[in-house]
Amino acid sequence: MTEVELVATALATGAAAGLTDTSRGVVHDLHAVLKEAVRRRLSGGCDGVRGGYGVRVLYAYETDPDVWRTRLLQVLASGPEMDEEILGAARAVLRAERRKGHITAVVG
Repeated sequence: MTEVELVATALATGAAAGLTDTSRGVVHDLHAVLKEAVRRRLSGGCDGVRGGYGVRVLYAYETDPDVWRTRLLQVLASGPEMDEEILGAARAVLRAERRKGHITAVVG
């Protein structure tokens, strides 16, 4: 799994966990940290791919990952390499979800 795929999977996993009341808590909180870090990264440029469009794709991905996955992967891959803050947050989301014993497979 590439770094971009790791981040996309963690975003979808965290969003899915937020859809059920029983999943709120640690996964939801870690997902919020990840989403904010990605949002900051995407809003840092206005080169046509990042900037406002990248942030819109990020939010759309949460509502329908199956439809927006390819676009999110393109947006994330178009910028600078993932930094440790984002990668660490993505890993934390997936670890927390795995500890709950029911990680959702979102890799497409």
